[in-house]
Amino acid sequence: MKYFEIEYISNGNKEKTILFGENKFDVIKDFRARSIGVFVELKEVSEPFSVKLEALKKRLKDRFSIKKIPLEPYIASLRQISTMLNAGLPITMCLEDVLKTTEHKRLKEIFTTVLEEVESGVDLSHAFKMFESEVGAISIALFDLGEKTGTLDESIEKLADILQEVYDNRMKLKKATRYPMIVITVMIIAFSFVITLVVPQFQSMFSEYNATLPFPTILLLWIENAITQYGIFVLFGAFLLSSVLSYMYKKSEKFKLMFDKYMLRVYIVGEVMYLSMIGRFVYVFDRLSTSGIPMIDSLKTAIGIVENSYLKERLSMIIDAIEEGRSLTDGFEETSEFQSMVVQMISAGESSGSLSKMLDKISDIYRKKYAYLVDNVSTMIEPLLIAAIAGFVLLLALGIFLPMWSIAEAVGGT
Repeated sequence: MKYFEIEYISNGNKEKTILFGENKFDVIKDFRARSIGVFVELKEVSEPFSVKLEALKKRLKDRFSIKKIPLEPYIASLRQISTMLNAGLPITMCLEDVLKTTEHKRLKEIFTTVLEEVESGVDLSHAFKMFESEVGAISIALFDLGEKTGTLDESIEKLADILQEVYDNRMKLKKATRYPMIVITVMIIAFSFVITLVVPQFQSMFSEYNATLPFPTILLLWIENAITQYGIFVLFGAFLLSSVLSYMYKKSEKFKLMFDKYMLRVYIVGEVMYLSMIGRFVYVFDRLSTSGIPMIDSLKTAIGIVENSYLKERLSMIIDAIEEGRSLTDGFEETSEFQSMVVQMISAGESSGSLSKMLDKISDIYRKKYAYLVDNVSTMIEPLLIAAIAGFVLLLALGIFLPMWSIAEAVGGT
């Protein structure tokens, strides 16, 4: 699209306007159709700043207005559609009924648009395609499979089961980390309160007796001074750092890959992420492949729901191996992300023709490992929390009471 500045005469005055089009002839034709004045001159110009600003506003509006829909109401809607389809009702009636019962605003908007598209003759999978960023590629894949095989009700039910598994895992993790997060938050608030309100009360007393302050007290006073004098700058610096890291994570694939790889090595957090994503990958791959979706398409969709870019890159090696004519076992082995036992199970499943059965067992193994880890997150974090609380209390005790004892001894000796 090109932009042109047109000079024209209107009511005896020279005026200028900017129009856009494929070429100058189309722009002149558009200008004459508007009948706003007598054409004088035309020249091509760069994209106006106002147009750039409007495009930026639109991108920002789209970014903040479009969010992932919550899984819980979406799963409920899918199960409702599956049940009604199984009863022999047409898809349009199912969608109309979902619109009556769904309370989530964005979900209602999506189903309204989908219903209009389906009523105009568009397939369900194509109708949902425009909302792929919100409902996920896995939804589109299973809708398409159900329409092609004539088992839309079964495909939607399987989709609901897969999403339910993902949702349950998220809820387990949130529940497991709730207690440690509350303890850490309370500890930070208590430490800030003591540092900013209690420690300064002792500072004047220490300076009055000209007592030699021990290192813990000096450290407390330094922290208090840093918080009161430079607290706003520390917060701004933290915000700036997080913004820079977030920008680099979005813009630099190399940085994103390095960051995601590092996150997998963080104590507890990395293992939880790994088990969650690998388990989800195996589970979805198993469900899609057994549903009749081609293996490579199943792998692409399953890899698509893995959020860690490093793991995603490693798992993509499986697709490369199959496209090169090698076995699924070779692909799993090349990733170096699976234990030898898992690779052996894949090999046994391929050679015996019972791959689906083996994938189901592998999925169950990861599910149990993830459940065990999540159930014991609090127990694993407790030693760190106890050590942090002990260090906090010890620092306060030594920083406040050591100089007080020195002052008491000095006063007693006089």
